[in-house]
Amino acid sequence: MPRWADDVPSRSVSEQPTTPSASDTAGNSLSSASDSNRRRKGPFSFLSGSLTSFGFGWLALQLAQRVVGYYAEHPPSYEMRFAQSIAVFMKTLIVGMSFLATFTFAFIGIGLFLTFVRSLLPGWREAEQTP
Repeated sequence: MPRWADDVPSRSVSEQPTTPSASDTAGNSLSSASDSNRRRKGPFSFLSGSLTSFGFGWLALQLAQRVVGYYAEHPPSYEMRFAQSIAVFMKTLIVGMSFLATFTFAFIGIGLFLTFVRSLLPGWREAEQTP
């Protein structure tokens, strides 16, 4: 054992202090105060998020249509079977990812729009407060 290790008293896990430090206590009181003062999202926030998501979905759909059009005009054709297999795999991956982006943005836009409609209904503030 090194010589410096003899000078440090060892503690077991049960002997460790369990009282919170001053910084922990101050951090907890600040976080609880900021939670109560934090503004809730309103209908305008849901609507703007929905429109933004639908806009990105529309852009992704345009990109997907152009990618499909490009591959329809320029199909991959290689003499080697292995190269042809990789080219078809890459084409499928690129087309699939572009339509996946379209679906994802549209689905998020629908969800935010439904949340916007729900936030306009009476009793939404009370339902938001319950755990």
